[in-house]
Amino acid sequence: MPAEPTPEEIQRKLAEFMKQQFGDKVVLAGMNPMPDAAAAGGEPEEPPRTDEPLQFDFHFKPREIKSHLDRYVIQQDEAKKALAIAVCDHYNRVRQVEQEAKESAVGNGRRFGGSYSKQNVILLGPTGVGKTYLVRCIAQLIGVPFVKGDATKFSETGYVGGDVEDLVRELVFRADGNARAAQYGIIYLDEIDKIASPPNIAGRDVSGRGVQTNLLKLMEETDVPLRSPMDLPSQLQAAMEFQRKGKVGRETINTRHILFIVSGAFDRLEEVIKARLKRSRIGFSIEPRAAEISQTELFRHVTTNDFIQFGFESEFVGRLPVRVVCDPLGEDDLFHIARDGEESILRQYEASFRAYGIEVKFKEDAIREIARLAHREQTGARGLMTVCEKIFRDFKFHLPSTSIHAFEVTPATVVNPARALQDLMAREADQERHVLEAGVQEFCRQFKVRHGIGLRPNAGVLRWVVDKALADKRNVKDVCAQLFKDFEFGLNLVRKNTGQMDFEIGEVVTENPDKYLSQLVIGSYRDEHGAA
Repeated sequence: MPAEPTPEEIQRKLAEFMKQQFGDKVVLAGMNPMPDAAAAGGEPEEPPRTDEPLQFDFHFKPREIKSHLDRYVIQQDEAKKALAIAVCDHYNRVRQVEQEAKESAVGNGRRFGGSYSKQNVILLGPTGVGKTYLVRCIAQLIGVPFVKGDATKFSETGYVGGDVEDLVRELVFRADGNARAAQYGIIYLDEIDKIASPPNIAGRDVSGRGVQTNLLKLMEETDVPLRSPMDLPSQLQAAMEFQRKGKVGRETINTRHILFIVSGAFDRLEEVIKARLKRSRIGFSIEPRAAEISQTELFRHVTTNDFIQFGFESEFVGRLPVRVVCDPLGEDDLFHIARDGEESILRQYEASFRAYGIEVKFKEDAIREIARLAHREQTGARGLMTVCEKIFRDFKFHLPSTSIHAFEVTPATVVNPARALQDLMAREADQERHVLEAGVQEFCRQFKVRHGIGLRPNAGVLRWVVDKALADKRNVKDVCAQLFKDFEFGLNLVRKNTGQMDFEIGEVVTENPDKYLSQLVIGSYRDEHGAA
């Protein structure tokens, strides 16, 4: 007797049949992509785990969260403060509820301290200012699952399009199948302004007002089945389970502790606010003044009624009590993002070139020029990537096939990358040595910052380090680190004995660094005790 087909095999055969009959024009509603194992004919993934014990622990304070965000996100101070407070309020509340559930004789997790409005957040601001990045960094810091969705992809349940409950199921996937861990996650929904429903729309608005209605219960509290009613494999599995056991298990995840953060550019909202301010004259006593107010400043005056006029249901806006405004990025902001951000686009380009054994050094005035061009793109920090891709596309194509191991990015490189590449390849040897020598000097500068000791290698040492890096095809900073690996400890002894803070490094160090350092240390003891 042939083996009973799995739900995945049935789904695959149905998909093949539909493709043979209709090509790519028809797709079965609810057909989700197959997991890799099932698609290869292997065993399906294990069902989500819901019974694993989980101790939720949250110990952060708002200042700590903001300090963490400051490392990765430039500017947006008010947004970072507001988000840090909202996140702490939310997860402290969760911790209190969990503690009460543990201590309660009933243990059912009654609401702590009476009623509480969940601190769901709405982020307003133009594209590319770091809205997604802010939320992702917070989720990584506090260690909860994070899911990002696009509001435009969803429709009201029962219609063609995604179901908002799939966001909750995706949290379970992000939590490696642990539904208990997923119930503390963060769901971030971008382009929420696109589901605002115009007041003059005719008929049923399944992708606007319908999605808002579905989100209402998720953002407050509801139980979401882990098996989607629109997912064919899940329903086939349920049918087979009923056939074998006579009943179907109904695993769910509760959304009470899930934090929802939504965001959008809200391009039309400023007109709504301007019209209200013009009518009320509150805050703007002279009519022409309203036209001069920036979009960001107008957003700071937004009210619930403005959101309703924009096209949101009042109940939907009510589920988003925390409103955070992100500032647009100016040219100077983009400069600091490119130069100082721990995960800036320039660090990424340095890493990608380093993968080919090529060191790249950005001059500060070149970064200024990159920021100027990026600001003209009017896409926020994304403009940095657009500009850098145009500049370095040919560099990435040609340089890995040359003997060039280093180059310097100047304003001329940014303005005319084709000419700069041509010149670089014509004088690659001199340029390469110059950049590598600058790398040695940078190592010495960082050494002094970290240890308070100045290293001043002479021309012979510079030449030796550069030759060594070229011959071994190594990073010049790695060569320096190896050459001076024990100097932190040895020179600290010399400084303690003699008070000397800066050291001229001669060529003899390249022959035997240990011997050179030992002689300095021994000499310092003689000086200290006045010995001959």
